Amino acid sequence: MPEAADRTGRGTTRQADGEREAESSRTDGRGPAGHGRGGRTGQDRRADAVRTRAAGPSPAGPSPSGPSPSDAPASDARPSGPRSSGPRSSGPEPAGPAPAGLPHPSEAPPTQGLLGPVGDPAPAGDDWRTLGYTPPSGIPVPSLQIGAPGAAPWPDRMRTLLRTPMSERPLFERTQQEDKPEGSGPNVPRVLDLALRIGELLLASGESAEDVEAAMLGVTHAYGLDRCEPQVTFIMISISYQPSLVDAPVTADRTVRRRASDYTRLAAVYRLVADITAERAGVNDAYRRLAEIRRNRHPYPGWLLSLCAGGLAGAASLLVGGQLDARAWLVFATAFTAAVLGDRLAWLVAGRGLPEFYQFVLAAMPAAGTGVILALAGPGTGLRGSVVITGGLFALIPGRALVSAVQDGLTGFYITAAARLLEVLYLVAGIITGVLLVLYVGVRFGAELRPEQSLLSHSYPVLQLAAAMLLTLAFAVMLQSHRRTLLLVTLNGGVGWAVYGALTVDADVSPVVATGVAAGIVGLFGQLASRYRYASALPYVTAALGPLLPGSAMYLGMLSVAQGDATEGLVAVSRAAALALALAVGVNLGGEVARLFMRMPAGVGAGVGAAQRPAAKRTRGF
Repeated sequence: MPEAADRTGRGTTRQADGEREAESSRTDGRGPAGHGRGGRTGQDRRADAVRTRAAGPSPAGPSPSGPSPSDAPASDARPSGPRSSGPRSSGPEPAGPAPAGLPHPSEAPPTQGLLGPVGDPAPAGDDWRTLGYTPPSGIPVPSLQIGAPGAAPWPDRMRTLLRTPMSERPLFERTQQEDKPEGSGPNVPRVLDLALRIGELLLASGESAEDVEAAMLGVTHAYGLDRCEPQVTFIMISISYQPSLVDAPVTADRTVRRRASDYTRLAAVYRLVADITAERAGVNDAYRRLAEIRRNRHPYPGWLLSLCAGGLAGAASLLVGGQLDARAWLVFATAFTAAVLGDRLAWLVAGRGLPEFYQFVLAAMPAAGTGVILALAGPGTGLRGSVVITGGLFALIPGRALVSAVQDGLTGFYITAAARLLEVLYLVAGIITGVLLVLYVGVRFGAELRPEQSLLSHSYPVLQLAAAMLLTLAFAVMLQSHRRTLLLVTLNGGVGWAVYGALTVDADVSPVVATGVAAGIVGLFGQLASRYRYASALPYVTAALGPLLPGSAMYLGMLSVAQGDATEGLVAVSRAAALALALAVGVNLGGEVARLFMRMPAGVGAGVGAAQRPAAKRTRGF
């Protein structure tokens, strides 16, 4: 009996030791022997936990023979139940039989993505993204998936990844690879430098701060740098990488000193980021392509840009003048010539290093001077000087910077938004200064400027619609948009102006509300066009907002100030600011509506729920 009791005691001790060893292996992720061979890594435990949460509880309930594998801890693939009281082994214990009716965890099929499907919606054998178009089955809703990169556009996936906790990012949007020997990982300084250079080009092209950060995170994530945090503050971009909790972080930054509107280059950078995040481009290949993008010349020469500036001003004169007579074409030619002269003057002083504020002051003077000369010729000539001045303002208003400033503010990047908005205010102040100086001199010499000449809206709808589309086309060329985008952006501008005209004339809606609604339609169609072509939305949106810019309201305010009526001038300038704010908010809202209501196409990921993209602001103002 004492010997039997002793054997029973030793068996109980061995069973307790086995249970403590198994509990230790579940806690620290190592095998029973503690050597890491045959055990499970922290990344595997996180993947199992995510799969367990995504799969949810089993509909059949608990198995009669014991708890199901989904009820077991995520870090342990072995079924629960009594463990052997035999001696401990140096490897993991063999898994017991799975409960009846349920597959063994090691044989279960991989769980589909946490937030969306895994499969490629493109039909087999057709690489539609290579051709630059949307696959026939549509584009999936913005989602993340475990493992290989998904099929959704990279800005949606990377924005969602940017707002995902850092500890969960390695699970998503990257093919899982075997552990490599120490020292054979990615070249950290080279990858960080590549991310900064890509972010520099995007920010210099006017891209929003959120998309710049998403692109930088996408590059570093694709090349295996998991703990990275990008940061964008107007002219400074930085990125920090922490190898581990005990190692010092590696931080690199870059200053964006030159800003140039080249949407063709922006589209090329977008394609590069798409290939990197889809794991189709290595580091060396990405550097080579980035160098080619930077070396490529602008698609349109300088003389063509000056002619487009003149065409923009001439089209604006027809847009706000609203008359079709023999003198309308003379006014068009006058506005065209004045805008070309102002543009070349600004190019000349820019080459001498004059600040941008003074460039706008000088660029605004030729149009204002030409308008004053036409007004001095007498009202009987029928030459509308106010229309010429207003057309010149359309060619100078910084609509691109205004839209970017408001978009950054709405997405939570307040420092960048405030800096960009201050830049817009300085540029507008330069325009006002140049025009006011000329108007003040003209009024002193007896020029009778009639602001109502530039407020004859929708007298000839067909003419004004054609003028709006011509203005949009000229604006798109000035922004160096690719030739393939010109048709879509021109049609988008015509649609926006048609909506604005229908609301203000037929529905008698306030111009501010009509501007916001029309800008929302432009933003919605621009977002859909960008998804159709797998590109940035800026080339399809910015130029299409040209016909909606508040040029007439700005001119009315400046003329009132020049004539000594400061109160009326302040009211008109406030109206122009309200129109500009409605314009920027509307276009941003249209883009968000396109993302919000885009649904999964039929036959792709049926039955898989897709969580929505988290909001940028989580504090709710508290």
